[in-house]
Amino acid sequence: MPWEDLAGIELIETDFGRVDGLSPAGAEGPMQFVPATWAVFGQGDVRDPRAAIFAAARYLAASGGPADMAGAIYHYNPSRDYVDAVEAYAGRMQADPRAFNGYYYWQVIYARVGGLLILPPGFPRVRARALGF
Repeated sequence: MPWEDLAGIELIETDFGRVDGLSPAGAEGPMQFVPATWAVFGQGDVRDPRAAIFAAARYLAASGGPADMAGAIYHYNPSRDYVDAVEAYAGRMQADPRAFNGYYYWQVIYARVGGLLILPPGFPRVRARALGF
């Protein structure tokens, strides 16, 4: 499985595991697995980055990857925008692996009604702060 695709997914899902929370769908861990999917593809602790990344690779392989990565990524999250974003990040890292470092140190900014929030590493245990201009 191309590492860049896995990195793109983890970047989008949890900023490489730094944003730690339960999704509205009940997904958790750095690769955001729902319990039913983790039960099939996971081994060990869903919050362990190594276990989660290997589970994501197994899931993508079972969904058609690497031969059809776009289709496999769509199975992971059925949104064309999601697939496009993962492919864009992965493509940048394939072109220049140093791009991973830039993505890794990005700050997460969340848009909501009333303004923007910065989600710090450790969110939600560490409080988000408003981004003022």
